[in-house]
Amino acid sequence: MRHFFTSESVTEGHPDKVCDQIADAVLDAVLAQDPASRAAIECCATTGMVLVMGELSTNCYVDISRIVKDTVKGIGYTHGQGFSYNSLAVITAIHGQSADIARGVDASAESREGGSVYDSIGAGDQGMMFGYAVNETPELMPLTAVLAHKLAMRLAEVRKSGLLPYLRPDGKTQVTVEYEGAKPVRVDTIVVSAQHDENVSQEQLAKDIKEFVIREIVDPSLMDGDTRIFINPTGRFEIGGPEGDSGLTGRKIIVDTYGGRCPHGGGSFSGKDSTKVDRSAAYMARYICKNVVAAGLADECELQVAYAIGVANPVSLYVNTFGTAKVPEEKIERAIRENFDLRPAAIIEKLGLRRPIFRQTAAYGHFGRDAFPWEATDMAETLKRYL
Repeated sequence: MRHFFTSESVTEGHPDKVCDQIADAVLDAVLAQDPASRAAIECCATTGMVLVMGELSTNCYVDISRIVKDTVKGIGYTHGQGFSYNSLAVITAIHGQSADIARGVDASAESREGGSVYDSIGAGDQGMMFGYAVNETPELMPLTAVLAHKLAMRLAEVRKSGLLPYLRPDGKTQVTVEYEGAKPVRVDTIVVSAQHDENVSQEQLAKDIKEFVIREIVDPSLMDGDTRIFINPTGRFEIGGPEGDSGLTGRKIIVDTYGGRCPHGGGSFSGKDSTKVDRSAAYMARYICKNVVAAGLADECELQVAYAIGVANPVSLYVNTFGTAKVPEEKIERAIRENFDLRPAAIIEKLGLRRPIFRQTAAYGHFGRDAFPWEATDMAETLKRYL
């Protein structure tokens, strides 16, 4: 049976991604000085202004205004008056972590009953998180998401290198792939919207994007005469970033994860320290699923894990292999329970999540890039015994 599936990505200059990167830049700055910091930083941006707000409990001082401006400058907003690092108004509205939340995080329900060292931290909130992996790409990610991210990254690369100097930071990509059963067989549609200066013609931009972006990323064998390519479908894209549309943290959660291929619990990642299971448990769930697929236990694996605030152990665990399991799913679930500790303190230790490593996650997806510790497949050999 043939079907089509689509995923999108955005560049680091997209207004929502600007906010995600600022939030994680603040988080990294405090973690670099105080690894035990608690943070839930939110950010919104519009023409000429950035508001940084939320929760921050730390023993150090960071210059939030300087972090904001340095982040915006690094993204590339150095042109014009609408949104530029050197003319931004930065407003901060930061408060400490609620004592009610801190009570459950500082001492889990299990620790109050004499639990182990890994019971020392309770989940920072209730909720459900999802992990996913599939063997259709070397990254063990959906092909649609991989291509969309790589196209977006290539837009930034040709802009920053000067190859296409007329490009500006904002942009979006979208890829539709045709599948035959579970196998991707061709790219059906590519959409690229790239912000640009006023001096380039749409004809030149379309030609350059096809030559220097699409052809560099998409395997020609996946395209044919029926593959549709849309470049800046509205005709012009000069006004972009927070000047063109306001930005907000946590508004690109599908871009951040698996391109819509699996469910999402709804919690965003950026700006949150790893006592927030919205972030840390989602990373751990990806780590588990990737190792399950790398071990050959299944071709595709989705994991849901759920928590109660203040409780260290998850309240539920659910595995779905979409009929691709090589052993019964109950055996895979048992392998997960026996080999992976899903308590927040154990996740933080296993993945090293008290380090300032989060700014780089805030654009082009949190999954599918080897730089991140949750992308390791070091547990695959251990899991293979369950075959």
